[in-house]
Amino acid sequence: MAELQSKLITAIAGLVQIVRKLRSPSGCSWDREQTVESLSPYMLEEAYEVADAIEMNDMKLLRNELGDLLLHVIMSAEICEERNEFSLTDVVESISEKLIRRHPHVFQDQTDLSAGEVEQQWEAIKATEKRDEGFFGSIPSGMPALQTAWRIQQRASEVGFDWPDARGALSKIFEEIREFENSCESGDSETQKAELGDVFFSMVNYCRLLRFEPEALLRTNNRKFIDRFTKMERILRESGISLNEADMEMMENAWQKAKLE
Repeated sequence: MAELQSKLITAIAGLVQIVRKLRSPSGCSWDREQTVESLSPYMLEEAYEVADAIEMNDMKLLRNELGDLLLHVIMSAEICEERNEFSLTDVVESISEKLIRRHPHVFQDQTDLSAGEVEQQWEAIKATEKRDEGFFGSIPSGMPALQTAWRIQQRASEVGFDWPDARGALSKIFEEIREFENSCESGDSETQKAELGDVFFSMVNYCRLLRFEPEALLRTNNRKFIDRFTKMERILRESGISLNEADMEMMENAWQKAKLE
C-alpha cells in the first residue's frame, strides 16, 4: 500500500512539474496564455470524451481520456495558485474533507446504509451546507438540459416529491401528449412549445424511475442512428446511388437492409 501511494504521489508530482514547465517563461506560449475561463470549454469537452469512452466500454481510451481530464484539473489549479487564490493541495484537502463529512456512516457511526439511504443522507447534508442557495441551487446552470431535468427530478424525489412507481410517470407522459395534441389544434406555437416541453420532462422522469439515465440512453441511440445511417449510405453507394440522388423509398429500403447487418 505504501509503495502504491508513493508511486501515485510521484506520478502526480511529475505531472504538476510538467504543467509548471509549460506555464513558465521558457515553456509553451499557448499554455502560458491560458486562464481558467479559456480552459473551461476544453474541460467540458474532455468530460464528454470520458463519457464517450465509458459508453464504448473502451478501457484503454478511458485511461487516456481520464488523463486529459486530470490535466485540466491540475492546469486550472496551477493557474489559481499563480493568482494566490488556492492550490492543488487545497483542492485535494477540500474534497477529502467533504467526502468524510458527507459519509458519517463510514467515518463516524459505522452504519450500514443502502445505496438509496446514502444518497438521501448526502443530499440532506449538502442542503444544510448550502442552505442559502435554495433546494436546486447546487445544480450547475451550464449542465445540458436533459441531464439537468434528470437531476432536478432526482433531487425532488429525495424529499418525497415523487411518483410511487413508474406506472404513474408513464400515465403522465400520455396525459402530456394529449395536452400537446390539443395545443396543436389551437395553432398557438408558444403553448405548443410549453406542452412539448412537459412531454420531454415527463419522459425524463419515467426514465429515472426505471433507473435509466436519459442522457446515456439518448447518447446510445444517437450513436445507433449514426451507425445505421452510415451503413445505409454505404449500401446506397454500392448500388451507385448517392444520398443526394436517393429518394425516400430508396433510403427506406437501404435502411431496412442496414438494420439486418
